[in-house]
Amino acid sequence: MKVAIIGASGFIGHEILNEALSRGHEVTAIVRNPGKITLKSDQLTVKQADVTDANAVAAAVAGNDAVISAYKAVDSDTYVQATKATIEGLKKAGIKRFILVSGAASLEVAPGQLLLDSPHFPAEWKPIAAATRAGLLVLKQENDLDWTALSPAAMIEPGPRTGKFRLGGTTLLTDEAGNSKISVADYAIALLDELETPKHLKQQFTVAY
Repeated sequence: MKVAIIGASGFIGHEILNEALSRGHEVTAIVRNPGKITLKSDQLTVKQADVTDANAVAAAVAGNDAVISAYKAVDSDTYVQATKATIEGLKKAGIKRFILVSGAASLEVAPGQLLLDSPHFPAEWKPIAAATRAGLLVLKQENDLDWTALSPAAMIEPGPRTGKFRLGGTTLLTDEAGNSKISVADYAIALLDELETPKHLKQQFTVAY
């Protein structure tokens, strides 16, 4: 496939980039700073774009079969603007398939209670968590795109690429000890699996050990 990855130089984005290239996809990496992409491949094109501008998004993603956004959330206003611009840009470019790298905070820990709203959620993480949730709410209102949002476990960290994990819906997955973890490499596997064989169209889902 021809796949555009927004935020391909980031913590999660670069692993998605590596996984996509390893599977033989033709990738367009869309970043703010092209110098951060040091990987060389005949299957890789690097483009600079402002993803808060729908026209810039449309020009950058044109000709691709699908778009993955691993755009890093910093504050809600910017992230919502980027999400809306990306959706509009895809429509302008005639691309239907979109996968969003979302956050764990929008997953439920009990019926009707999000992880973000739980009393033990770290205060220092709340601004970014609230931003990713706000972007997801925008996406959930979208009917014209074949979108999917993949939320990681509560802790997503560097680690081995095992290929062994569980998939879930909108509830946070934990192990028998109550831990909720996934490596970035395994998260990337789950995301590319969904890209290649869609099973969660117009849905949010999650991955954890």
